[in-house]
Amino acid sequence: MCYGRLERTVTFRFTTAGESHGRGLVAVLEGIPAGLPVSADRINAELKRRMGGYGRGARMKIEADQIEWLAGVRAGETLGSPIAMLVWNRDWENWQDVMAPEADGPPSPEPRRRQVTRPRPGHADLTGVLKYDRQDARDILERASARETVARVACGAVCKLLLEQFGVEIGSHVVELGGITARVGAQHAAPLPSSLNAAADASPIRCLDPQAEREMIARIDAAKAAGDTVGGVVEVVALGVPVGLGSHVSWDRKLDGRIAQAVMSIPAVKGVELGLGFEAARRKGSEVHDEILPGLARATNRAGGTEGGMTTGEPLVVRVAMKPISTLMAPLRTVDLATGGAAQAQSERSDVTAVPAMGVIAEAMLALVLAQAMLEKFGGDSLAELQRNFAGYVAQVRARTPKGAAS
Repeated sequence: MCYGRLERTVTFRFTTAGESHGRGLVAVLEGIPAGLPVSADRINAELKRRMGGYGRGARMKIEADQIEWLAGVRAGETLGSPIAMLVWNRDWENWQDVMAPEADGPPSPEPRRRQVTRPRPGHADLTGVLKYDRQDARDILERASARETVARVACGAVCKLLLEQFGVEIGSHVVELGGITARVGAQHAAPLPSSLNAAADASPIRCLDPQAEREMIARIDAAKAAGDTVGGVVEVVALGVPVGLGSHVSWDRKLDGRIAQAVMSIPAVKGVELGLGFEAARRKGSEVHDEILPGLARATNRAGGTEGGMTTGEPLVVRVAMKPISTLMAPLRTVDLATGGAAQAQSERSDVTAVPAMGVIAEAMLALVLAQAMLEKFGGDSLAELQRNFAGYVAQVRARTPKGAAS
């Protein structure tokens, strides 16, 4: 007798659709409970944050990203059904003939305008055309473009609103850019500001170290003059996360692994660390693990808020490394797929750096993972039911705190 494989019921998921220069981007988010107060203004504020940052390209001067609710929201509250949002691409007006979905008419020997046959090293261009058997790399790059993250940020913004109901706040700041390192962050003694995003967003680089900010701007200017690009590292911090999200019992339920996968899916991200990250491998155990104090608090937070695949109740600290963008104004060598000969890579309109914006995207991805974990842990079809379940769990945890322990 053959038994089918048991699947864990999926109660929370999101997906996106759309191309960089297509008509628009669609975001679908399923599993948000009924009764959550939402507003387009709050979602649009996150989209605006994503568009900022010194070193961004001309595309950000064209777009004015705002959502339209398509489904799942009525009278300012979620309905418990899938939420659908649409963001129109204003640049579509300049690309209609290139990106038109319908065929051009009778077969023509002439390719569509702006065909891409010179794949860029570091981008999805070459691997994509080989995998999907396409002749024009635009069929690949339009979807592989980081423009898709507009829809992710929209979904993440809804999740941030849900997490706010439980006192969870997520922020980010740039800790390294172009080889310049800021002396601010979880690995440094100076505490982060109470409103991390308010402080970071006041900087054109989203950096909390004024001296490093000036050096980073100079590094961006130098890269732009050379036709080059620069990458960097952001630190994402979630405060107020309850103890016990995720699980140790199975590999796919470990929250740190889920966070790493979600953040690594952001275009151009090549590394993720939690807490000390790679630095933990260089230290002795006595310099890595977080001692437990009376009251069950931790003396330090070197683990970055997770142990055994579960949250500890300490701040969740994730650092994300983004490589330099692969579109260069001084292109690298490649091969022209149309001729087979040597060529210079395609030069698409792009940014010198998008590290500050990547921090906002990483916030969204972390919010999506934490929202899913909260729903798995506490359940509920309505916000009120979720809140009741959460309150009961918090009371249970507090009851385990040794009586008479220091607060």
